[in-house]
Amino acid sequence: MSTDFPQGLSQEAAAARLAAEGPNELGTEQRRTLIAIAAEVAREPMFLLLIGAGAIYLAMGDAHEAMILLGFVVIIMVATILQERRTENALESLRDLSSPRALVIRDGVPTRIAGREVVLDDILILTEGDRVPADGVVLQAHELAADESMLTGESEAMAKFPDGGEVFAGTLLVRGQGVMRVTATGGKTELGRIGKSLQNIAIESSPLRDEIGRLTQRLVVIGIGLCLALAVLYWILRGGWMEGLLAGITLAMGILPQEFPVIMIVFFALGARRIAAQRVLTRRLNAIETLGETTVLCVDKTGTLTENRMAVSALSVGGQILETGDLAAGELPEHYHELLEYAVLASEIVPHDPMELAFHHFAHEYLPNTEHLHPDWSLAREYELSSELLAMSHLWRNDADGHDVVASKGAPEAIADLCHLEEEARRRVSQEAEIMAGRGLRVLGVAKAKADVHKNWPDIQHDFDFEFIGLVGLADPLRAEVPGAVAECHRAGIRVVMITGDHPHTARAIAASAGIDSREVLTGDELSALDAATLAQRIAAVNVFARVTPQQKLAVVEALKANGEVTAMTGDGVNDAPALKAAHIGIAMGKRGTDVAREAASLVLLEDDFTAIVAAIRLGRRIFANLRQALVYTLAVHIPIIGLSILPLMFGMPLILAPIHIAFLELVIDPACSVVFEAEAGSPRLMEQPPRSTTESLVSARQIVLSLVQGSLVTLVVAACYWWLLANGSIAEEARALAFIVLVTANAALIFPTRLPQSGWREMFAGLSPVSAWVLGGTLLGLSVITGVPAIAETFTFRPPSLPQGLLAFGIGAGMLVLFEVGKIVMRQRH
Repeated sequence: MSTDFPQGLSQEAAAARLAAEGPNELGTEQRRTLIAIAAEVAREPMFLLLIGAGAIYLAMGDAHEAMILLGFVVIIMVATILQERRTENALESLRDLSSPRALVIRDGVPTRIAGREVVLDDILILTEGDRVPADGVVLQAHELAADESMLTGESEAMAKFPDGGEVFAGTLLVRGQGVMRVTATGGKTELGRIGKSLQNIAIESSPLRDEIGRLTQRLVVIGIGLCLALAVLYWILRGGWMEGLLAGITLAMGILPQEFPVIMIVFFALGARRIAAQRVLTRRLNAIETLGETTVLCVDKTGTLTENRMAVSALSVGGQILETGDLAAGELPEHYHELLEYAVLASEIVPHDPMELAFHHFAHEYLPNTEHLHPDWSLAREYELSSELLAMSHLWRNDADGHDVVASKGAPEAIADLCHLEEEARRRVSQEAEIMAGRGLRVLGVAKAKADVHKNWPDIQHDFDFEFIGLVGLADPLRAEVPGAVAECHRAGIRVVMITGDHPHTARAIAASAGIDSREVLTGDELSALDAATLAQRIAAVNVFARVTPQQKLAVVEALKANGEVTAMTGDGVNDAPALKAAHIGIAMGKRGTDVAREAASLVLLEDDFTAIVAAIRLGRRIFANLRQALVYTLAVHIPIIGLSILPLMFGMPLILAPIHIAFLELVIDPACSVVFEAEAGSPRLMEQPPRSTTESLVSARQIVLSLVQGSLVTLVVAACYWWLLANGSIAEEARALAFIVLVTANAALIFPTRLPQSGWREMFAGLSPVSAWVLGGTLLGLSVITGVPAIAETFTFRPPSLPQGLLAFGIGAGMLVLFEVGKIVMRQRH
């Protein structure tokens, strides 16, 4: 490569352009600030509902209860904001691909600057191992090649030549050196254009959040209606608008599902921590439950199913193809030693190119004394790859025997041309190369030649007398964990679809080895020729898509969604980002992934481990199953709150529950008890069941009926105890305290039969987590404090009962466990 570089821009001109055009950065508009996160959380309808409920308390003049409720809202919002901000901070540490360093020519002097300071028309020096900071045209090149898999999805490095060759921002230089002139920076680069396209793609809402939102809206309407009805009824029967309004507000607060947002936040926040233990970062909490509903998992090949590195997979000498997968270390047959030796000699001494790295790694494992391979030889000249001849040669000085040695590697047809093979020999080489390519391998030919040390070396490779040695087949190896993960997805009723920019042969071979149905492959050209109706029909049966562009990846995801599939998409490149954002859930690779891909995704795999996807799906299903049981429990414990707000009014007794009691139950006791369900391990058969249908209700009719039955039993028992106490001379405050003990104890007992829907008496108490013991213990301790400590009991309008009375009330509440389990058994038998 010539060292006669252009002078480049002056420092003044570059500074002026930087000020006028802005920094060379990508994706900064997608970074969420603390204010943006807070605003997003504050707009949640359920949080607004909680704030509205607090305002109702305040309007009633009871500032104490209002502050309790609103204080709890603040705590929840702060916890949520901190969780999401912690996620954003973790992503900040991953931002490295879009801001590389750059060696730029300014005023004729090479200067190292930050990539963000590169401007239009800058002259950059490119070196093997660098990441390109901007788009540009190649002015000079010496064996220059770039890994563009993040843009194209293809793992094969692309050779770059002067006069028309282009390099792109974010791509990695794996071989050679060069000089480029910048033609586009920031959002105007190929990388930036794909990133900007994400702004037009709406993020999918969570089906569970939508369903709970609809349920909440219905309950709000019912609550307001019953509130007004009860207020009017109270005024008709007993007179007094204020008392009637208080009774109505109490009933409405019993119906309004304040626990739902609390439970959801608790489950999703703790779920995010559990998933983080699997090295998966949750960027959007609603992705957790959507994972459990996933019916189609779309995966990119390069870097997702494969390791994004090349490995020697087959060797061919004299028409004999050797598969390397079954070789033990050091057992390479002698027949293939020369082929591997000259493949290494034709490579860089310290390589960056994935193929050359593969040659060195394989030789180190299978050739003796690889580190000292011809130590007396020295590299004297390199013949580089060109657009006219796709081959490169290294000439080695060998003073020992009077002959220099030339090693060459390149495309099979180019090596055949260098060797001046006869037509029949060329045909055999071509057939062998096609056989290896049909297995999804990248095929290179290898040749050798000798040169007299006393003669001048020729200017071109063609003038050497090359001898053909053989062919080397390289593969981007499948990740070892992938077949097992794909099989588990299939058992769970999840269809796995591979979408790649690679050749159909490669795609079919990788899909087959991963366990993906590869009988039919649809290419990008075929895809573009299909109308929407035909695409919807074909996409229902095809699981492998090859030679697909970024726009077509997005089209595939949209077509799957249009077919009613809940779609997850994994990927690591910029080309994956639009599909990642359009999918119900996007899963980005954290280490190999680009900033644009990570910011478009809902989940980020920090270790690029494909099995983590399956673990996240399993956890998503577990979280949803546990959340469902928590909501069933919550519905059940709401029934006595509603019943105990109405029955005393109907029978002329003092009210049992006031707003502060309901606030304590719904914002402290009930959500705390619901945490028990979050800690449940879940059924071991979770990944042997099909995904939950999008039309399936969150809570089934049978579960609602069971909740109604269980809640009604609690209502009747508590009301009967309260009536009996009043009838036998207890004052209202003492009777209220004892009834409250029965209510809370019965609610705690209800946890056990609700934990596992199909359990029996023996399993009911098995497998309780330490969290469960702490929550139940804390609940009973809190109950003892508010009913037994006089100063606190007075705040709740209680009078502390005697110890025997308290123990009796506790025994009645705990004894209801028998009724709950009997009711569940009867319901199961009828079902």
